[in-house]
Amino acid sequence: MAWLYLSLAIAFEVAATSFIGKTEGFTKLWWTVGVLAGYGVSFLTLAQAVRELEIGIVYAIWSGVGTAAIVAIGVLFLGESLTVPKLIGIALIIAGVIVLNVFAGQSAAHG
Repeated sequence: MAWLYLSLAIAFEVAATSFIGKTEGFTKLWWTVGVLAGYGVSFLTLAQAVRELEIGIVYAIWSGVGTAAIVAIGVLFLGESLTVPKLIGIALIIAGVIVLNVFAGQSAAHG
């Protein structure tokens, strides 16, 4: 169930971030309410995920997947450019999340 909560947290955070520009600096009431609600649900579901999973792993996945998704949304739907530095940055984020997931428990077991 923790992985479902984490997936929902990512989805709501990505949706809220995608629409933050529509708030026009939080001057558009309903867009602002929607964005804040999206972040609220994201944090609520994130809190549920950390009840069963390590916070370091949860946060790495939440922030890494969220960042990669926002870059993809920016390129695909918001007219942002896809550059080599962006691709390298996303690759490094993905590599970091993988390293944390694969090796995180080993130091505790061997330390």
